[in-house]
Amino acid sequence: MKNLLLATASTALMASGAMAAGHAEEVKIGVLLSFTGPIESLTPAMAAGAEMAIAEVSGNENFLGGSTAVPVRADATCVDASAATAAAERLITGDGVKGIMGADCSGVTTAALSNVAVPNGIVMISPSATSPALTTVDDAGLFFRTAPSDARQGEVLAEIMIEKGIEEAAVTYTNNDYGKGFADAFQAAYEAAGGTVTLSTAHEDGKADYSAEVGALASAGGDALVVLGYVDQGGAGVIQGALDTGAFDTFALGDGMIGDSLTDRFGSDIDGTIGTAPGSDSDGGAVFGELASAAGIDGTSVYAGESYDAAALILLAMAASGSSDAADYKGEIMGIANAPGEPIMPGELAKALQIIADGGEVDYVGASAVELVEPGEAAGSYSEFLVDGGALTVVGYR
Repeated sequence: MKNLLLATASTALMASGAMAAGHAEEVKIGVLLSFTGPIESLTPAMAAGAEMAIAEVSGNENFLGGSTAVPVRADATCVDASAATAAAERLITGDGVKGIMGADCSGVTTAALSNVAVPNGIVMISPSATSPALTTVDDAGLFFRTAPSDARQGEVLAEIMIEKGIEEAAVTYTNNDYGKGFADAFQAAYEAAGGTVTLSTAHEDGKADYSAEVGALASAGGDALVVLGYVDQGGAGVIQGALDTGAFDTFALGDGMIGDSLTDRFGSDIDGTIGTAPGSDSDGGAVFGELASAAGIDGTSVYAGESYDAAALILLAMAASGSSDAADYKGEIMGIANAPGEPIMPGELAKALQIIADGGEVDYVGASAVELVEPGEAAGSYSEFLVDGGALTVVGYR
């Protein structure tokens, strides 16, 4: 009888434990980034940044009753809209994610959003899709981004070039939404400031030889070549062709070209090159850099901080709404990202969860000094880069 009683008690205890555990769910967050393709060298730090935020929240008693937050990676490829759409479909219908941190490149982000996220009612927050066209996309209130539009980056790059006395430039851009939107924004701002664009022409990624493109750009001339492409693909190929032929020795670059693989390949051969990428000198950026370094992550890598912030916004909005259903939490994102409220820095997500649980308000500042403006995109600031001594160096902020 004693053994029977013990067995009965043990069974009841196990059932009680299972019931308690059942109140906390596993909440999957998609990490949809281009692990292959023309920006693959930037993606590891971006994914790791997002996963830092997910790990920070996972299991916290104030996150949906102690739910476990789990990242699920998928490859957006940067350039293949069909592959990105299929990856997003797998995340949502196969893995059951409740939100997506991503995608990264503008074209695949648009495809995944329009074809999959909107029809399925899933929030996407991109850390790096910067095409101006995304400002007016029909997103049903589901799309946000922590990197500012290239409409602003075009102005910043043009401003820097005019200040440096570069008054004539040729422009080459990757042949997609990101490249075309950026090139148009740059040309409008540069010409408004008194500069002259001698030629603005697209290049295709994945080619072995860019001599024809370089020849056309060289014939047009200019004091510099503006390269609005990808660091692991055509943009680097155009620079190589320009250096090989002596067509240009001064370059100005957009964010897709800013990465360690740039200087690993060209070193001091491109000293004097200038560039822009989202970034700020905020306290949060420094904090994130220290936290990332301690975790073995390059927190200075382009879009790593924005990726942390994108994931954090999804998770805190879920906590604020008390739900992992995007229909419930999408309306909380703008409030979480902006004042009023207690400023929240990287590493303070547990603090934010406690404030929310106590009925208070938070103003998520994060790694990139987050401030969202309608329709859900970053107001944003930019780092100004210079290649000096074969290394990329931040020399200012705009």
